Order: sequence, then structure tokens, then C-alpha cells
Amino acid sequence: MASLKDLRNRIASVKATQKITKAMQMVAAAKLRRAQEAAEAARPYSERMGAVLANITQAIGGGGDAPALMTGTGRDDVHLLIVCTAERGLCGGFNSQIARLARDHIRRLLADGKQVKIICVGKKGFDILRREYSSLILERVDLREVKT
Repeated sequence: MASLKDLRNRIASVKATQKITKAMQMVAAAKLRRAQEAAEAARPYSERMGAVLANITQAIGGGGDAPALMTGTGRDDVHLLIVCTAERGLCGGFNSQIARLARDHIRRLLADGKQVKIICVGKKGFDILRREYSSLILERVDLREVKT
């Protein structure tokens, strides 16, 4: 049986752990709030960009002199996959599920005879996909360099 001193030490340890956990939750909540505010601040820009692109598409119409970027080529031989995962942290399940879905989609496209190109956003997806598909990866966007 534990002595009274052992019990006091254990209680103090649990209380200290609770304080640390509470502080970590507050930091995470502040980061989440900042990210939400940034996303909400970008909403008017994205809506305006959508309106501009819709206006350009409408102005070009179905004309034969329209650029291929706006009208397309009518073929779907080449597929670009943008795989967005976390840069670091405790989200292994999140990253592995995204990578698994990307691998399944890549296999399906390759089996259909399509050409696949990959852009990895975040370190974890790049690390997972480069083992099998390093030749298909065009670029890796490193989010650690982005501070704001």
C-alpha cells in the first residue's frame, strides 16, 4: 500500500499535469481562432476571384480563339493531384488517411492508363508518397517557411 507521502506526491503530479494540459488547450484554441479569422478575412477575396473568373469565362464563351486554359482540350489523360497534409504534429491518423486515399486514387488512375502528377503540400504527405511515387511528384510546398 502507498504511503501518505506517495499519495501527496501523486496528487501534486496530477495537478501539475492538469495545469500543463489546460495551458496547451488555451494555446491550441488561440491558434485555431487566429486560423479561423484568417480564413474569414480571405472569404471576400475568394468570392471576388470566383466572380472575376466566371466573368472571364462568360466573356470568352465557346469561341474557338479562347485559350486552352479556359476551354480545356477535351481530354483527361493527365491528372494533377494536390495532396495537402500536416507539416508536423500529433495528427498521424489524419495524414495517413489522406495519403491512403491519394495512393488509392493514383493506383486507379494509373490502372486506367492515365498520367498522374502530384504536388505535395506539407511534409508528411510528401514523406509517405515519395516512397512509391517519387517520380510522379512535381513539387513539394514547405509550410514551415510560411509564417503568416
